[in-house]
Amino acid sequence: MTISQRLEDLREVMRREHLAAFIFPSTDPHQGEYIPDHWKGREFISGFNGSAGTAVVTLDAAALWTDSRYFLAAEEQLKGTGFQLMKLKIEGTPTIAQWLGKEITAHRHPYEDWTEVGIDGWCSSTNKVKALIADLRKENGITLRTNFDPLRQIWTNRPPIPQNPIEIYPMQYAGESCSDKIARIRQALREQHADGMLMAALDDIAWTLNLRGTDVHCNPVFVSYLLISSKSVTLYINKEKLTPEVSAYLKKEGIGVEDYDQVKNGLKKYFEYNILLDPDEVNYALYEVVKNKGKMNDLQKTEIVEEESPVKRMKTVKNETEIAGFRSAMLKDGIALVKFLHWLSGYIGKPEISQLTEISIDEKLTSLRAEQPLYRDISFDTIAGYGAHAAIVHYEATPETDIPLQPKGLLLLDSGAQYLDGTTDITRTIALGPLTEEEKKVYTLVLKGHIQIELCKFPSGASGTQIDILARKDMWREGLNYLHGTGHGVGTYLNVHEGPHQFRMEWKPAPLVAGMTITDEPGIYLASRCGARTENTLLITPYKETEFGKFLQFESLTLCPIDKTPIILDMLSPEEIAWLNDYHQRVFDTLLPYLNEEEQTWLKDACAAI
Repeated sequence: MTISQRLEDLREVMRREHLAAFIFPSTDPHQGEYIPDHWKGREFISGFNGSAGTAVVTLDAAALWTDSRYFLAAEEQLKGTGFQLMKLKIEGTPTIAQWLGKEITAHRHPYEDWTEVGIDGWCSSTNKVKALIADLRKENGITLRTNFDPLRQIWTNRPPIPQNPIEIYPMQYAGESCSDKIARIRQALREQHADGMLMAALDDIAWTLNLRGTDVHCNPVFVSYLLISSKSVTLYINKEKLTPEVSAYLKKEGIGVEDYDQVKNGLKKYFEYNILLDPDEVNYALYEVVKNKGKMNDLQKTEIVEEESPVKRMKTVKNETEIAGFRSAMLKDGIALVKFLHWLSGYIGKPEISQLTEISIDEKLTSLRAEQPLYRDISFDTIAGYGAHAAIVHYEATPETDIPLQPKGLLLLDSGAQYLDGTTDITRTIALGPLTEEEKKVYTLVLKGHIQIELCKFPSGASGTQIDILARKDMWREGLNYLHGTGHGVGTYLNVHEGPHQFRMEWKPAPLVAGMTITDEPGIYLASRCGARTENTLLITPYKETEFGKFLQFESLTLCPIDKTPIILDMLSPEEIAWLNDYHQRVFDTLLPYLNEEEQTWLKDACAAI
């Protein structure tokens, strides 16, 4: 079925429901970044498959909003679909509400004088729906309907909700029992003046229960809800997913089990005086269930505490077992990466490199990772972009876009793996032969930004926004910038993107504390020419304590050489050169015992001091 046919079918349903427009976010009922196919409604209706974006369809027009990571990809995917690309954070781009106000007013038909817009309240967070209601009200009194999903009528052969079995995550990797985590959560809830909470984020649930699954591509989580009160804990999940071992484990931990679709009833029967619902995590449909309690005589009213889930920050601070697991995972990943780079070096600068393509090098790297102990999966779809493709921030090669490598220019390779003891995320930009001065300058500016983050010392509790400038200051002097964040948290055999802490230009108040992991990945992207990004995963560790308090620093967990070929040495400061040499010495000393003689020789040269 074509996009045009899907839009036609959707508009027919909209007319029957008297809806002037319908909004399709990129999320699911659990507000995940990566979601099961069942909830990929935005991709179904628009054809755009990026991880972030919102599609909006009126009776006469259609538009899609996405961020800078996907501008080039979205422009290509939306060709011929009838969707207009709206570039977020670019001057002149209207908000969804502004665009709807204009479109609905301009194309209002005498017999279709409707000002109601639809969105599926199950797939939209409470905060986003509340903000949208307020924004739409300003646009000629447009109202929002949240209790209707047109995809149920127009999406034939819709993929089912995943039913994959789940498994226990062993204590030897988790480092803290499920019961101890729940005790900590209850204590945190008391401090927030809440008797209980509904947990909806899948990685929070997996972390809390020490369970893992395979319901979401690359993320070892499972579709469920977790309801915690002062006296009980209930997991809402399709019971077919529970093996006898997992069922026995849950019973031993005192976790009750109910069917996934019974979560509404669970909230109606919730007996405590109040409940914490994180408005960024809990969908609007379930928020409404609790909000409307007490309006019926047979239901006890429950007050809602709208605060951030305490679990978000708990899981970002790794315990000693998790930190040891990260080090082990990074060691394995470093071995696989050096084996890959050594293999690739045999082609660099030679005509034979054209035998390799973006997809084939991805497959080679994945196969080398798969040879490592405890390997489970990739942690996200590899970004292997050669030449102009490297300027597409979240480029993913397909059989239609796959191109051969050439003995010149830059290859950007952003990849990661899920090991049972940790999750990895690394980017290296590799010279495949002669480079232009522009390519060298871009590469060196990115490296300078990366090193400046690595060198930073800062007070405990500082925000990543306060540190982000270090990665950009030298680029800004050249009139260059990038619009994505500079870094994100990383889960422990969980989601590769973990928050709420991050490096980002926009204000993010989440404090940085010892024990957190965070990536360092500045980049520069010149459309249709080239792109460069360098990324390590860092651990935040203590630095020193003075009369001004505790200070922290970053330790690189990633173990992999950074290509020295494209560096313009005169652009690096002595401090930056010293950092690079020290880093390479540690990479060399750590990885050498695990490599064969040829790989050791290559690594020695790759890590030689400059």
